[in-house]
Amino acid sequence: MLSLQARVLEVYFRLQHAFAPKTKETDLQKERDELDKLGAMFKLPKGVKAVKESAGGVPAEWLIPPGIPEGRVVLYLHGGSYTCGSCNSHRSLVANIAIASKARALTLDYRLAPEHPHPAAVEDAVAAYKWLINGRVDPKHLAIAGDSAGGGLAVALLISLRDANIPMPAACVCLSPWTDLTFSGETWKSKAKADLIIFDYKEHAFAKMYLGGLDAKTPLASPLYADLKGLPPLLVQVGSDEVLLSDSTRLVERAKQAGVNTVLDEWPRMQHVWQFAASFMPESRRAVQQIGEYIDKWV
Repeated sequence: MLSLQARVLEVYFRLQHAFAPKTKETDLQKERDELDKLGAMFKLPKGVKAVKESAGGVPAEWLIPPGIPEGRVVLYLHGGSYTCGSCNSHRSLVANIAIASKARALTLDYRLAPEHPHPAAVEDAVAAYKWLINGRVDPKHLAIAGDSAGGGLAVALLISLRDANIPMPAACVCLSPWTDLTFSGETWKSKAKADLIIFDYKEHAFAKMYLGGLDAKTPLASPLYADLKGLPPLLVQVGSDEVLLSDSTRLVERAKQAGVNTVLDEWPRMQHVWQFAASFMPESRRAVQQIGEYIDKWV
């Protein structure tokens, strides 16, 4: 049964969905501003410090819970369809994950499309990762995490590290990852009415911006089509009411076929990246706690 808070949030999103403009044009700056505003709805947990950083030349931000030793780190890659999102939009979510993981978290402001199409985001993630393991943290005590586009980017980062023979992190956590920019997953249609967050026409526009003319099956843009052998343990959390559900289930299936230790954690009636609401919704807090337990197990 959904909590009262989850039902309230569902009504909020239904109203937003009902009164959304009917035009199919996309105002990118408005999308960016609205995602930052959504993030600002959820305050930074008490005692967590936010410290600006330059991680291998990539603008970034440390989120440091009180009383946390320096050994364990989560490198977090925010969502936003590769065109939106920032340290600001995801500050509360990442801080809650850091607390649950008993770790410091580093969030990246990687370059966004269309100003910087693929592979700019992947290059920034690799640069920041290499900066981290260059004497700052042992890869055995490092986890990668990301949501939505950032979840796909997290997998692309792992593939890039493997192919470059760079030491791997201990684990990876993907929240509702966008892994297939061809939109071939069946839940893009079957969950279209249930999903109150993602608009199909917007995501097609954003994918085009990110790809910059590349084939949508480019493995580092759509990691569902990549060779996944040799990746570290992977946790995928996804809601049952998401159009991205099949992007998650197919990623898990392919990862298992490649011999990757993989866990699928599907949550009934949850919307896209519901973990955002950990300061408000019990289901979000439980999901974040499970993320923390998973990272604590491997890192």
